[in-house]
Amino acid sequence: MEPSVSSIPPLTDQGLHTSPRQAVLVTGASGGIGRVICEAFGKAGWYVGVHYYRNKSAADTTVRQVLDAGGIGDLYPADIRESESVRHMVDRFSGNASGPLVVVCNAGIGQSTLLARHSEEIWDNVITTNLTGTFHCLRAIAPSLLARGSGSIIVIGSHTGFHGATGQSAYATSKAGLIGLVRTAALEWGPQNIRVNLVLPGWQKTDLTESIFPEGQGWLDHALHRPPNIQEVVGTIVHLAQLKDVSGQVWNCDSRNL
Repeated sequence: MEPSVSSIPPLTDQGLHTSPRQAVLVTGASGGIGRVICEAFGKAGWYVGVHYYRNKSAADTTVRQVLDAGGIGDLYPADIRESESVRHMVDRFSGNASGPLVVVCNAGIGQSTLLARHSEEIWDNVITTNLTGTFHCLRAIAPSLLARGSGSIIVIGSHTGFHGATGQSAYATSKAGLIGLVRTAALEWGPQNIRVNLVLPGWQKTDLTESIFPEGQGWLDHALHRPPNIQEVVGTIVHLAQLKDVSGQVWNCDSRNL
C-alpha cells in the first residue's frame, strides 16, 4: 500500500522551487500514455509533476525523459484512491509552481470480466481509482486554481464510456461517470476562468490495453481504419491545456463516432 503522508519522500532535485514556468501535474505518469504526455509538456519547456503510486523506478524514467526533452520535473507519489494522499500531493505541486497550473487526470486501471462474474472487489477498485480518484484530484486542486483565477484541467476519458464494451462494465462505468464530472466542474468553475475538458485518446498500446488491443481488421469502426497516433494525441492535450476559451468539451482524438 501507499506510504503514509508523513513518510512520503522529499522532492527530487530536478525541479525548481516555485518554478516560474507553466506547470502541469500528470497523474498515472509512470508509464503508458502518462509518460508520453509528460514528455510532450517537457518538450514545450514546462515544469512537470510526475505522479506515481507504486512504481518509483518507472516514474524516475519519466522524469529523465522530461529533462532530456528540455523540461524540468519532480516526482509526486500518492494513492489517488485516498483523498488525504491526493491533497498532500496537490499542495506540494502547487507550492512548487508559481506560474499557471494545469492538471492532467490520466491515472486509471482496467478490468476484463463479464458482468455476471464480476466481483465486488474488482468493481470497487476500478470505480474508486478511475472515477473517485479523479474526483479527489479535482477537489484538491480547486482551491489553488480558484486563488489564481485561472487554470486548466484535462481528464483522460474513453470511447468505452460512451458506448460500453463486452467485459468492461466497471471500466466503462467509471469512464462514463467522468463525463458528468467534467461537465459539472466546467459549469461550476467556469466563472472563475477554470477550464475543464475531457480527452478521448483512442486505442493506444500500453500495459493496460496489450491483451485486448485490436489487430488486423479491428479498425473497421474507425472511419480512417487506423488508431490515432500517440504524438498527435499528446500534442492535442498540450494545445488544449493552453486554450483560454474552451471548457466542458469532449475531444475525441480518433475517427470513431461518439
